[in-house]
Amino acid sequence: MALWFVFAIMTAIAAFAVLWPLGRGVRTLREGTEANVYKDQLAEVDRDAEAGLIGAPEASAARVEIGRRLLASAEVERPALFTTSRGLRRGVAVFALIGLPALALAVYLPLGSPMQGDDPLAQRTKTAAASQPLENLVAQVEAHLEKNPTDGRGWTVLAPVLFKLSRFEDAARAYRNSINYAGETADRRADLGEVLSMAAGGVITAEAKSEFERAVKLNADDPKARYFLGLAAEQDGRPKDAAAIWRAMLEKAPAEAPWKPMLQAQLARLEGTPLPALPDDTIASAQGMSEGDRNAMIRGMVDKLAARLQQNGDDVEGWLRLVRAYMVLGDADKARSAQAQARQAVAGNAERLKQLNDGLKNLGLDG
Repeated sequence: MALWFVFAIMTAIAAFAVLWPLGRGVRTLREGTEANVYKDQLAEVDRDAEAGLIGAPEASAARVEIGRRLLASAEVERPALFTTSRGLRRGVAVFALIGLPALALAVYLPLGSPMQGDDPLAQRTKTAAASQPLENLVAQVEAHLEKNPTDGRGWTVLAPVLFKLSRFEDAARAYRNSINYAGETADRRADLGEVLSMAAGGVITAEAKSEFERAVKLNADDPKARYFLGLAAEQDGRPKDAAAIWRAMLEKAPAEAPWKPMLQAQLARLEGTPLPALPDDTIASAQGMSEGDRNAMIRGMVDKLAARLQQNGDDVEGWLRLVRAYMVLGDADKARSAQAQARQAVAGNAERLKQLNDGLKNLGLDG
């Protein structure tokens, strides 16, 4: 009720502002015109002539000049007098009293009715965010962090997104800021080590290895850190140490651990066990081949798939098959490289990037 009362007062004030000059009428308007001044001058000339202050010729000349100016002013003012006719003023008054409130009511009822349900701010934010490209959202978060560089939570959210977009250097900086401002955890140290390794093309650098070692100190069972430490041992020429690390991981791994298939493939590669078949229907036709021919056929198929994806990087399912194939073949470096290439290829399409990340999660990778 209070809201309607306020609106009524506002409407009355607006109508009064329109009606006030109309109500003053034409007479008031005319009283202050230039024509009245010239009429007063004519009367004054007549009084001066009767009093003998000026001669008849001078009085006649003055009357002619003032009359000329009076006629000129009347011609100028005639349009203004016409616009203040009574009919027009009544029409404007009726519109101000009835038309304006009716128009305001017609607009307000469908658009601004207080009886309509509210749209919560959080819901509006989610709707706006869902309709924006991922790059725009990242740019907004980065702009926020430029103004608030100590926002640890913001860096924690941004870092994995930058990693998925293959912006490894920016992701490494974000993970460092996340550790500095949000606190050190085994996961953050391991994630930073992984980003540093990807930035180096899959090589476990000394800096990356240091991050994995810090993660293990914080959590001795951190799977990502231990896996990469095993990979570092292999790259250092110590395959037995790598196998020992990965075998110990498998012994403690939960039955539902998503990274077990990849780790088993890595161990199979190090220990020289037979190469497992790819989970594809076309492999069934190769059951009668020798082990060497079968392996060569599988690798040939994988190479063809990789070559095709270099030409057409929009095939998300193809990238997932390639990553899975490398995992089965035990080529962890190629699997990670294919994973990075896939993200880079579909980075401009938020829907395909989400499909890719979901598929990588199903393969036990960090989607």
